[in-house]
Amino acid sequence: MAPSPLRSVINEHICMRAFAVVALMFAATAAGAQPAQERLAPCLACHGANGQSDMPDVPSLGGQPAFYLMAQLVMFRERMRAVEPMTSMLQGVGDADLKAMADAIAKLPPPADATSPAEPARVEQARALIARNRCNICHQPNFSGIENVPRLAGQREDYLLKSLRGYKDNSRRGYDTQMADVVEPLSDTDFADLAHYLARQK
Repeated sequence: MAPSPLRSVINEHICMRAFAVVALMFAATAAGAQPAQERLAPCLACHGANGQSDMPDVPSLGGQPAFYLMAQLVMFRERMRAVEPMTSMLQGVGDADLKAMADAIAKLPPPADATSPAEPARVEQARALIARNRCNICHQPNFSGIENVPRLAGQREDYLLKSLRGYKDNSRRGYDTQMADVVEPLSDTDFADLAHYLARQK
């Protein structure tokens, strides 16, 4: 299915705004920034102090690339991603503080993979979907993510499923149309199999 021209324009605009602000953040100094741990305390109450979330539909942040985290924080602050309570909490937070937060979160340990065993049939289906859609190119062969591409390995299964659904119904926007285009032909069963598999990767 061909990408929607309107969706392409919208996502291109989001991408340009996000990276323009992130570029400014790289140039920001730490002078006057509040301690990262002070800023992070309410965040980690939900996302997990050890980098692994115990709350349904709330992602684990440990091991995520710093650039990806920084871009997401900017998008929340600029209301390019309107998700509460992050959007409200980040209003007025300076660039240097956001960068310090992203750097601190990125140092948290990656989450452990899901404890329940993988179902062989679902693993086989997920691997076929991954190969067909080249998910392991952008997200890395071990799904650890890189730069602006998030880590998927060990992420909460429910959150992975929620995110895939969001990309398909356009309630979650990425930097460009790539994710929306990839998931467009996939079914909810495909999403469930992918989430099942990725949550069990280390």
